Amino acid sequence: MVLFFNSKNGKAIRIFGLVVSIVTFIVSLIVLSEFNSSDSGFQLIHQFSWIENLHISYKVGIDGISLILILLTTFLTPLTLLSSWKSIDKKVKEFTFFMLMLEVGMLGVFVSLDLFLFYIFWEAMLIPMYFIIGIWGGDNRVYASIKFFLYTFFGSLLMLVAIIWLAVYASGILGHFSTDLVELYKVGPKVPTTIQEFMFLAFALSFAIKVPLFPLHTWLPDAHVQAPTAGSVILAGILLKMGTYGLLRFCLPLFPQAAITFAPYISVLAIIGIIYGALVAMVQKDMKKLVAYSSVAHLGFVVLGIFAMTQEAVQGAMIQMVNHGLSTGALFLLVGFVYERTHTREISEYGGIAKIVPIYSVILMITCLSSLGLPGLNGFVGEFLILLGSFKSPILNSWWYTAFAASGVILAAVYLLWWYQRFIFGEVKNPKLNDLKDLTKRELAVIIPILLFIFWIGIYPSTFLNMTKQSTAKIVHQVTSVQQITELK
Repeated sequence: MVLFFNSKNGKAIRIFGLVVSIVTFIVSLIVLSEFNSSDSGFQLIHQFSWIENLHISYKVGIDGISLILILLTTFLTPLTLLSSWKSIDKKVKEFTFFMLMLEVGMLGVFVSLDLFLFYIFWEAMLIPMYFIIGIWGGDNRVYASIKFFLYTFFGSLLMLVAIIWLAVYASGILGHFSTDLVELYKVGPKVPTTIQEFMFLAFALSFAIKVPLFPLHTWLPDAHVQAPTAGSVILAGILLKMGTYGLLRFCLPLFPQAAITFAPYISVLAIIGIIYGALVAMVQKDMKKLVAYSSVAHLGFVVLGIFAMTQEAVQGAMIQMVNHGLSTGALFLLVGFVYERTHTREISEYGGIAKIVPIYSVILMITCLSSLGLPGLNGFVGEFLILLGSFKSPILNSWWYTAFAASGVILAAVYLLWWYQRFIFGEVKNPKLNDLKDLTKRELAVIIPILLFIFWIGIYPSTFLNMTKQSTAKIVHQVTSVQQITELK
């Protein structure tokens, strides 16, 4: 509908896009009110036949895992649209259209209970993000957008092959070709281990690229640096969670034996990503690239939590997905706000702005502390649960994983606090900074809701942990029961 607006009426287009995204958020709250957190199965299922001959349906539904990510998506989207009110001044209609289309794709991924439908939404997300980076990005936006598209598309093709392979194999057990996720949950564990490993790798590679897991991360810094602020927030806040969501939703319950086999190797890559991301972030000169590499480190924690396969670790991984979306999204917003004023992201161009923009400085400090995992703020809860669950994991069966991962917390404190010290304190290096304006009411309206959740999760995380408790417990049980049967044999 937004495409029917007159391109010259930018304000009306912005208001329409914001209203649509706010209404979507309100609908997600209604869904939350209808959700039964004590039920581990899928709820609010809607299904109708799509391709009858192949038994492919338009089937959607939610559980605790998908619900919390749906809420994160609908919460961040209106904030990103509001944040781009002034910064996006060309092709506003097209930008708003692509942002809303991107939200549809992301929500579709989280609610799909049919693998064919999931794949449609998974690929559909690429199109709007490709254009958001390629049209409204920085000087090297075309290179970054093509690199983002090719990396993700390559992994997706392998996943498509695995989906077809699994559906064909299911026809021998079910008596018909099926891409229904609930039916395939029963078929996947029965697939011979060798075949299961190939299927697992095809799915896992696609999701690992999206996370991104080391060493498949090289597209991320380019995409973040070149994307407009709104694109970076959505990319970090939600799109990267598609990868971790896929690992948890598909790889573990569909291919439990293969997941157990590859868990130590993937966990090693996750820990390398934690340490590597932190070390590379430490030496960055561009603030946006620093925050981008911090995502590699933080999502390494999430992947480690998923493949530790204990209730504590998986719960920690879920809450850390939300934490990363809030904290890193806020960091990208704050970097974007100051970039709009100065048109530079070089750390060396700043310094001594604490007295000039005190509100900005305080909010950035809170966000940095939340990102490094200070107790009382959201980041601590997820990292603590992941480290605790990894230490207890019978799959990993070694405290070394926890020890090396914990070093990432220390390194995060080093690069974030060192950046903050150079950026905010010291003497004013650039005379132009004396005229720097503090956050406007619109910018505060964008950032304060995120801060509220940063404190809420840090002080009372049970609100969010209870939402995912039954769903994560079910997946952990599915995998560990397979391990116990294997050990008995």
